[in-house]
Amino acid sequence: MSCLVQGRTDRGLGALAQHGTDVNRANYNVFIKFKDEKGNFNETLAGNIRGLVGLYEASHFVKHGEDILDEANSFARKHLKLALPNLNSPLSSLVQLAIELPLRKSIERLLSRYYIAIYQEEDERNDNLLEFAKLDFNLLQSLHKVEIREISMWWKHWDFGAKLPFIRDRVVECYFWILGVYPDQQYSRARRITTKCISLTSILDDIYDAYGTLEELELYTNAIERWDRSMVDQLPDFMQLHFVALLDAVDEFEEELALEEKSYRISFLKDAFKEISKYFLIEAQWFNTGYVPTYEEYMNVALITCGYKLLTLISFVGMGDIATTEAFEWARSMPKLVKAVSIVNRLRDDITSNKMEQERGHVVSSIEVCMKQYGGTYEETCTKFREMVADAWKDINEECLKPMAFPMALLIRPVNFACVIEVLYQHRDEYTESTHETKGRI
Repeated sequence: MSCLVQGRTDRGLGALAQHGTDVNRANYNVFIKFKDEKGNFNETLAGNIRGLVGLYEASHFVKHGEDILDEANSFARKHLKLALPNLNSPLSSLVQLAIELPLRKSIERLLSRYYIAIYQEEDERNDNLLEFAKLDFNLLQSLHKVEIREISMWWKHWDFGAKLPFIRDRVVECYFWILGVYPDQQYSRARRITTKCISLTSILDDIYDAYGTLEELELYTNAIERWDRSMVDQLPDFMQLHFVALLDAVDEFEEELALEEKSYRISFLKDAFKEISKYFLIEAQWFNTGYVPTYEEYMNVALITCGYKLLTLISFVGMGDIATTEAFEWARSMPKLVKAVSIVNRLRDDITSNKMEQERGHVVSSIEVCMKQYGGTYEETCTKFREMVADAWKDINEECLKPMAFPMALLIRPVNFACVIEVLYQHRDEYTESTHETKGRI
C-alpha cells in the first residue's frame, strides 16, 4: 500500500528485502554515492524529503555489519524530524508516519489505512488506484468484522470478563494483534484459531501472574501437563472455567483439522501450552519465594513466558499445506528467528511496563535483574536493552534473507508478531492499558 505514496529505488530495495529477497551488496552500495568526501551523508540530501523517507524505510532492513545502513537510518531520521515542523500535509503526514511506524516494524493493515488517507490528499494521485485501494480495504475489513463478531460471541459464551474479574478482558485487542500477523483473506481459519489461543494464553498468564496461589498454580500446571478432563473437579472454580474452555477449544481445532488429515498439529499445540505453564510456574515460584535469578537464568525462562514461541507454533496450526511437520519441529526448537522475535517481545515489554508491574507486585523484570548483576542506572539499562532490540531485528532480517527450508509465508508469521509488539509497546503497554493509541487504531 505504501506504493501509493512512494516509488523510490530505496523503497524498492526495502520491499524486496521484506519479501525475502537478499538484494546484492552492489545494489546496497548505491548508498555510497550519497556520501561526501569525508564519508558522511551529503547534507544536500536533506532537501529531498520523499527521498529521505525512502532511505529511512530501507534502512530498517539492516543486517549485522551493514554500518552504512545504520548511518543512513540516523541521518534520515535526524533530518526528517528537523524538517517536519515546516512541512505541509500530505507530506508532513507521510513523514510523521514513517518516523512513528516504519514499514518494517509495523502492522500492514494499519499502515494501509493511513496510506490511503495520505494518498487521497496527493495532488498527483491516480483516482482509479485510490478507488481500488479503498475497495480492497473495505472488502477485507468486512470479513474481519464477521470474524471478530464470531470470536466475541465465543468469548461472551464463556463470560470470562464477569467470571474472572482479575483478567485483562481484551478479546478485541487479541484479534487486532492476530490481524497484524496475517491480514489476508485466505487466513481466516488461522486468525480464528490463533485469536482464541492468544486470548486463552492471556488468561493463563493472569492466573499465574496475578491471582492463583502457589499451591493452586502447582495443581494447575499438573492438570495442563496431564491434559486430562478428569482433573477439572480438582481445580478451583476460576481454573475450572479456563481449563474447560482450553480443552474444548483444542478439541474443536482437532476435529476441524482431522477433516484435512492435519490433526497431528494439535500435539505441538498441546506441548506448547504444557511448556509455557511450567515456565509460568517457575516465575511464580521466584516471586513467592523472593528469589532473584541471574540475568541469564531470567532470560532462559522469560523467552518462553513471553509467549512468542507458543504463538509461532499456534500461528502455523490453522495454515495450509506449507505448515509441515518439519516446520513445527523447527519452531519448537527455538531457532534463531523465533528467539530474536522473543527478545524483541520480552525487552520491549519490560521497558514499557516495568514500573507498572512492580507497583502491582510482579516477578522481577529483566531490568531489575540486569541492574543488580551488572550495575548501571535504570535509564542506562533501558538504553542497553533498546540496543539489544535493534540487534535482534538485525538477526530477524538475516534469518529472513538467508536460504531457508521453509517459505516466507511461514517465516513472516513470527516476524509479524515482532511488528505487532513494536506497535503495541511503542510508548507504553497498550495491551494491558488499552486506553490510548490502541483503541484509536482498532
